[in-house]
Amino acid sequence: MEHLRKSDPKIVEALGLELNRQRDKIELIASENFVSEAVLEAMGTVLTNKYAEGYPGKRYYGGCEYVDIVEDIARDRAKELFGAEHVNVQPHSGAQANLAVYLAALNHGDTVLGMNLAHGGHLTHGSPVNASGILYNFVAYGVSETDSRIDYNEVRKAAFKHRPRMIVAGASAYPRVIDFEALASIANDVGALFMVDMAHIAGLVAAGLHPNPVPHAHFVTTTTHKTLRGPRGGMIMTRKAWGPAIDKAVFPGTQGGPLMHIIAAKAVSFGEALQPEFKTYAQKVVNNAKALSEALLSEGLDLVSGGTDNHLMLVDLRSINLTGKDAEHLLDEVGITCNKNAIPFDPNKPMLTSGVRLGTPAATSRGMDEAAMKTIAKIIALTLKNPTSESAHNQARGLVKELTAQFPLYAGLTY
Repeated sequence: MEHLRKSDPKIVEALGLELNRQRDKIELIASENFVSEAVLEAMGTVLTNKYAEGYPGKRYYGGCEYVDIVEDIARDRAKELFGAEHVNVQPHSGAQANLAVYLAALNHGDTVLGMNLAHGGHLTHGSPVNASGILYNFVAYGVSETDSRIDYNEVRKAAFKHRPRMIVAGASAYPRVIDFEALASIANDVGALFMVDMAHIAGLVAAGLHPNPVPHAHFVTTTTHKTLRGPRGGMIMTRKAWGPAIDKAVFPGTQGGPLMHIIAAKAVSFGEALQPEFKTYAQKVVNNAKALSEALLSEGLDLVSGGTDNHLMLVDLRSINLTGKDAEHLLDEVGITCNKNAIPFDPNKPMLTSGVRLGTPAATSRGMDEAAMKTIAKIIALTLKNPTSESAHNQARGLVKELTAQFPLYAGLTY
């Protein structure tokens, strides 16, 4: 950082503040994680200087012989990790990956069945404010009001009623296992294509802790961060026959030059995910999520669907008369970072919400264990059940400080 310190001290100051924030607070945003130092280093390389429009061996620029090596490594590792026939590692994000699949497989106005954002789906699965909902006729399916789980019989009924061109599975706030085989069967029965956005659970899938959608879906998209613990980015996996259409939809369809320094970091993270240590990590993520959910329930807080099967959970705050907006602020004040989140059939507006979403990938990456999860549940309950008590909040801050000191983050890193 010596050059950056000299040339732009204001940016260095902001970097230092952010590093301290990450170190001093407990990160429970389910979509965030802490990458390895190796991934950080790969992102800051001379590969950022190289334009490489096209694909390995078929570029529109000269001088790509070495970035080709990097992209091939990334693609090959992803294929090995998930058992995919064809992989595109160029999408800049999960949203870009989803858009590219739609461009490759749909026509403007086609009917698509996707999970309701208000029930745990994602913005790019047909929200009317997103390009997906603007360009295509998305019909939403959701969860049952009785148990907050996907009702596959209702999905089947909706599929036969609307006869979609595509069914989209995947979620950003669904704490239960998704039955990809059942959804693939529904898609097959109505002659629909099947796409899975596994952004949140990709690391769990890689570790064999969640069913793999790749054998069942025509298209599988993901981010490369979240539980996969790589750089911010996206990826598409598909069957060989769809490979050319997907590649064309990414470039030149929706993007220009790929970010080769990010693709290098993706390759590094895929290499890490292929190691036995990553499966151990992913198992700890799941174990920690279960421990945190059980401890929250013991503290008297309500969880959507009553618990979790994966890395995240939704706290239903209605019983303690708090909004998600208020809870997010209160927890941030004591050193826990999370996000307000709608719960299924939420009576509050999206900017208020009746819930908060919590996840364990980042806390697990810094070494926190099941005992730490019990302490975190205590901190959360202490804070939210005593929203106006400064003494309770001071106690919570003290517990956060003890945990962050016990589990240091990026110990050798300075800005």
